[in-house]
Amino acid sequence: MSRKNWIAVASAEHARRGSAEPLNGFMQVCHGKCAPLQRVSPGDLVAYYAPTQRMGGGDRLQAFVSLGVVQPGAPYALDMGDGFKAFRRDVAYVAAEEVSILPLLEQFDFVEDPQRWGYKFRFGLFDISDHDIRMIARAMRADLAALGLETRLRLSRTPAAQTAGASSLRQASLSLS
Repeated sequence: MSRKNWIAVASAEHARRGSAEPLNGFMQVCHGKCAPLQRVSPGDLVAYYAPTQRMGGGDRLQAFVSLGVVQPGAPYALDMGDGFKAFRRDVAYVAAEEVSILPLLEQFDFVEDPQRWGYKFRFGLFDISDHDIRMIARAMRADLAALGLETRLRLSRTPAAQTAGASSLRQASLSLS
């Protein structure tokens, strides 16, 4: 099975709680429901998008706030008090900077209509392309190698490749990204 990439939606406050201990982080989506988490597999990448700072708040943020790799193990329930049990999955988060979604919108594969770009976020969890997760990771200045996104340039043994200058190599590596 190949790796998938996901955008999960939560307030920044909730997303930051999940990534507060990067190597022992977790994800929780759709008000703690289990079913969405069963679509996610170990090794998948997840970027958390926060429309607001606080749940139900009018304090618009519209930013990606954390990025990580889903860890082995099934979704598990956690008693949140008052009889409410929320389901979570373990995630190892990488160091990343929070970044606004707005400058990236026109470049995303998943945005079909820029006037209605927020529609998909209503689902709480949706899959995205490799192009989109790579763009998010770069914008967040995340460690691409830690996410398994590092592109390796392999040179063939042709005379042209042997005589290629540094600028040609740089251009080739940029076109592979």
